[in-house]
Amino acid sequence: MDLKSLIRAVPDFPKPGITFRDITPLLGNPAGLRSTIEQMAQQCQTLGLAPEVIAGIESRGFIFGPALAGQLGIGFVPIRKPGKLPAAVHQVSYELEYGQDCLEIHQDALSPGSKVLVVDDLIATGGTAKAAAELLEQAGGTLLAYGFVIELTALAGRAQLPSVPIFSLLEY
Repeated sequence: MDLKSLIRAVPDFPKPGITFRDITPLLGNPAGLRSTIEQMAQQCQTLGLAPEVIAGIESRGFIFGPALAGQLGIGFVPIRKPGKLPAAVHQVSYELEYGQDCLEIHQDALSPGSKVLVVDDLIATGGTAKAAAELLEQAGGTLLAYGFVIELTALAGRAQLPSVPIFSLLEY
């Protein structure tokens, strides 16, 4: 299935000069959504990945992560913005183009050495995905790979990430 045909380009959002890649048409298309999850699972198989858990980054990683975890028959762990998780957390701050942000994971989210696939909808500059890897390490997990639906190649986010397999279904 041609997933690119289900991604809407929204010019000048969130600010002038930016083209936002909107996944909501993809999410609203049952065949497209199913194909996305199947293609992500296929990428895992092609790369020989055997994750024990998927960690999804808030918020759109919460859409693809649990669906992929279900397809692979493994569990899901949320990586959230501050103040959203109810138990003790590990926290990482990271730089954004326009400031700083923070991510958290429950301290007991992972068994020691768990092999984790980090999933999100999009990789741009790589800062959020890099912070997720730091969180996994704090929580005792082992970063196995990254999986993204979309990669904005001109922003070279992949170069910021640890040396593990990285796959994306679509490139812009």
